[in-house]
Amino acid sequence: MTEQFSTVDEYVASFPEDVKVILGEIRQTIHSAVPGSEEKISYGMPTIMFERHYLVYFAAWKHHVSLYPLPQADAALEHDMEPYAGAKGTLKFPLGKPIPYDLIRRVVIALARQRGAFDA
Repeated sequence: MTEQFSTVDEYVASFPEDVKVILGEIRQTIHSAVPGSEEKISYGMPTIMFERHYLVYFAAWKHHVSLYPLPQADAALEHDMEPYAGAKGTLKFPLGKPIPYDLIRRVVIALARQRGAFDA
């Protein structure tokens, strides 16, 4: 049975310390990329919202952390996402390897632009 969480803090706290650090950094990266974003649990995972609409989900798994969905991207961003591309519009970042936080930031900014969250 999957554990149910009420807050993103509860979700993050349920993982081992090394994964908590990664989730915390992903969370901070997303919020700094889209100031004014909010968060909640949706579909059992952390969901970052902007202006009451979902923007991006992230989750930890046994061997990786994931980010959903993928934006429509220019050639450079597509190229940089390629090594992490998983099924169904997912980026998978293996645990135990460096997490590309700058790429996560770029993906989130592209999603925000795509959804009209900001023009910058």
